[in-house]
Amino acid sequence: MRDLPDHRRLAILAVCMVEWRYQISDEVVETHDRIVGKLYRSSERARDAQIGNQRSLIEATLKSFAEVGSSLVAAREAGEALNDVIESQGGWDQFSRLVDDALRVNAKIAVDPLDFVTSGYARFRLYVPRLLRILEIKGNRAVEPLLSAIDVLKKLNDGGSSKDESNLPVLFARPKWQSHLRRNLDRKTWETAVLFSLRDGFRSGDIWLETGRRFGQLSTSLVPIEVIRKTNPLAVPFDAKEWLDGRKAMLKTALSIVGDAAKKGLLPNCTIKDGELHFTKLERQSPESTDKLVLSLYRQLPQIRITDLLLEVDRAIGFTEAFTDIRTGAPCRDQIGLLTVLLSDGVNLGLTKMAAASNAHSYWELLRIAKWHIQEDAYDRALAMIVDAQSELPMARYWGEGLTASADAQFFPVGGVGEAMNVVNMKHGREPGIKAYTHLSDQYGPFAVQSIPATAHEAPYILDGLLSNDAGRRVREQYVDTGGFTDHVFAMCSLLGYSFSPRIRDLPSKRLYAFDLKSINKQIRPLVAGKLSERLMADNWPDILRAAASCSANTIKPSHLLKKLSSYPRQNELALALREVGRVERSLFMLRWMMDEQLQHRTQLGLNKGEAHHALKRALSFNRHGEIRDRTSEGQHYRIAGMNLLAAIVIYWNTKKLGELVEKMKSEGEEIPAGILAHTSPLGWEHIILTGEYRWPKA
Repeated sequence: MRDLPDHRRLAILAVCMVEWRYQISDEVVETHDRIVGKLYRSSERARDAQIGNQRSLIEATLKSFAEVGSSLVAAREAGEALNDVIESQGGWDQFSRLVDDALRVNAKIAVDPLDFVTSGYARFRLYVPRLLRILEIKGNRAVEPLLSAIDVLKKLNDGGSSKDESNLPVLFARPKWQSHLRRNLDRKTWETAVLFSLRDGFRSGDIWLETGRRFGQLSTSLVPIEVIRKTNPLAVPFDAKEWLDGRKAMLKTALSIVGDAAKKGLLPNCTIKDGELHFTKLERQSPESTDKLVLSLYRQLPQIRITDLLLEVDRAIGFTEAFTDIRTGAPCRDQIGLLTVLLSDGVNLGLTKMAAASNAHSYWELLRIAKWHIQEDAYDRALAMIVDAQSELPMARYWGEGLTASADAQFFPVGGVGEAMNVVNMKHGREPGIKAYTHLSDQYGPFAVQSIPATAHEAPYILDGLLSNDAGRRVREQYVDTGGFTDHVFAMCSLLGYSFSPRIRDLPSKRLYAFDLKSINKQIRPLVAGKLSERLMADNWPDILRAAASCSANTIKPSHLLKKLSSYPRQNELALALREVGRVERSLFMLRWMMDEQLQHRTQLGLNKGEAHHALKRALSFNRHGEIRDRTSEGQHYRIAGMNLLAAIVIYWNTKKLGELVEKMKSEGEEIPAGILAHTSPLGWEHIILTGEYRWPKA
């Protein structure tokens, strides 16, 4: 920086300051969200522990009441005096004490988690006064009571009068909090309620930051309706009535067809019995000879060091040219050094140990290359080059046309104190972690990867990967597991032209929706939960189109929009209307799933490819027992991006070599049916030497 001219140095510093202000503002709000979430969960645990401590008293009280009650019932049936029964059980004094015990027990077990939230008050006081003083918090009309409460809290933080503390407003609170505040309206409880409501307001978008991106004002990011009227980049008509008429006809026809098939017992792999849906297990479709062919092909592949494999693929594709100098834009001249840095990310070794295990560069040389050439968009460009090149190989055509894809998350442990910052997913234990959310095409190309929190729901991130590059935009059918679907995602996928096909684990418990309940076949009527609201969808159709078009144009990240819509604490019209659109699409999908056995098999096959891809990444990222020890989110993302890039390079090399072997076998007169080749995969790694020293040929 000192070597730069004044005008360049000051311009760079100004841009950095503006960017850091946005980033830090967003991180402060995100951290507050985590602290509130952790506090509520600890309050739930305290409530459960209190109930558990009363277990012996509960059992004794219930036993005593059962004995007295049984005696009273028996005496009444025998025509005896009930007073004599009470006297025989210790008298009315003893019975009164028993009732008092029951009342105390009932008060203990009826306790609410909100009764314990003030335990986090001391932690709030460490940062909240500065948070409210520094951040520029704005909101819409719906949260004016909350903004007023925040102003009161600011005054109290600045040494407000006792009058302010005796007139604490409560209209901002949700019903559950309001009833709690009526019982305990003190400074600690009221301030905690304000901070919980502030978290909810940021989540929903009713409150935003003047200096925030993730938590900025949502409406300013949406595409104007006039632009959509002229261009309509979506897969649905601009007119709501045209879309509704088409969907009504489709849904009515589908309900009729499935109802008739269910009545005749013609539904494949499922039955409707006593109003409940039952599915049978799918049978394996791959031929018996597939495993034999796969083993034969991989035995013929030559053993190769990972360093030689990287050089060979780079000579064929030139993907290292994507990693340009952040100042000059020129490609890195040190090919070996750049590949060493990429390999250190891919195998999760780190630059220090990679320098010791490599014969080419010192730690400081590798660090210089990493600082000046490794960027997120460079990883994206290199990945796109490799995935596009792999899709053009003849062997890839046996696996698909690149028109379907699967998405799934893979958990990786991370270093640091995760529980304190609420980054723990109890599904994977108490250790902190991060998830790599990967999109994999039917040709095995991992065309997109995102680092998402371990606690995050996967569904909002599906469209991020699909809309991030050309490979994702070519996809027509998207497969996900149970954790990847919501009604909002069904709606957005349909609006953007994607056929969304989740494998829903609890599908029999899900319910259908219809426009007209009277015309539904009685065989399928028990599966229908309710009627769809045409008015709600028609009235909000312009805003629905704006939301979808904004995602398509990348003016707002789909995950950001979907998370906001799904977290609205009040009955927001746009969120409800989008949910209705999703219910239409989910109902059509469920009816199609019941009738289309091939759809079930395609979804299963697509998700199996994704799970096999996870196994390859676990094998590549073997160092440090798979734990990602970078402390920054940027460093963690580079590790995940490097691992995905290395997996894509291995997949390209395997695809190319397997294709050469298949062509050789065919030229020698051996017949290999295309149906068998469709069940092979380029995800093997036994022939690749991943461990030991990373030796490069001399330049």
